Amino acid sequence: MSDCLSVALARCHDYLPEAVEQAVHMVLDACGYRPAAGSRVLVKPNLLKAEPGGLCCTHPQVVRAACTYLMDCGCRVTVGDSPAFGSAAKVAQAIGLAEALAPLGVPIITLDVPVNVQLPFGMTVGISRHALETDALLSVPRIKAHTQMRVTCAVKNMFGCVAGVRKALAHTVHGDKGNAFRAMLVEVAAALPQTAALVDGIVAMDRIGPSGGDACTLGVVGASREAVALDSAVYTMLGAKPAMIPLWGELQSRGTVGAFAENLSFPLLSPADIDATTFRFPGSLTPETFHPLRLLRSAVKRWWMARR
Repeated sequence: MSDCLSVALARCHDYLPEAVEQAVHMVLDACGYRPAAGSRVLVKPNLLKAEPGGLCCTHPQVVRAACTYLMDCGCRVTVGDSPAFGSAAKVAQAIGLAEALAPLGVPIITLDVPVNVQLPFGMTVGISRHALETDALLSVPRIKAHTQMRVTCAVKNMFGCVAGVRKALAHTVHGDKGNAFRAMLVEVAAALPQTAALVDGIVAMDRIGPSGGDACTLGVVGASREAVALDSAVYTMLGAKPAMIPLWGELQSRGTVGAFAENLSFPLLSPADIDATTFRFPGSLTPETFHPLRLLRSAVKRWWMARR
């Protein structure tokens, strides 16, 4: 098992800062994640939008605990995302993340300033320079239901490194064209610097997503030095199969090592140790593509939110 990819899972039953910090530091340490002192690390939570209750975003205490771990390693830490609407700073303020990070002095940035990156399957995507030029990334998603992807976790979270309205444009151009959109998600993640992952599964969002779903308490956090490996462990924990999760199926079709359960090891808990039977998947999936009018509305709303 020494050649397997390590995924550390630990129980954490609430968002009390001390409990979250202990659990997050435990899983990051157990999976062997320790960036070099002095390295620049971009922590990439899911800051989708300022939804009441913040359930569509990563919980602030999980992000804070990730930052304290990295700072203990001697890293220079920045938190960033490219929200669907509004700036990262405004979403962070609305959900309590800005308050949680204020004592640490960690900056919160919007992942803008796009750089056109040619992906292997032929598409050019505008990825934020902030993400491309950091030394390492830590993807910190919340486990969420998603009506296009069924469930999303660490790999899909890296799509937030695509700057601004270019994410919606990618949906419009490549959605529902075979596996093109899923291929783009995989290749965007691969184009970024080395990415590890930490997942907030203390309270997941189930039934629908990426926003508007319901709270589902799972009481778990997890981490891996390989984002794909963590995703595979989460899908397994939820009782899913690759055929249910389009992105998982795409990763397996490419032979990605971390997409196969036999290539994973678990130094703490295993997926079978976590009771996730209450998690409700979306039913039939909705189209991946966005209608051009939706793209236009998205661009106008982003412009309006930026002016507020």
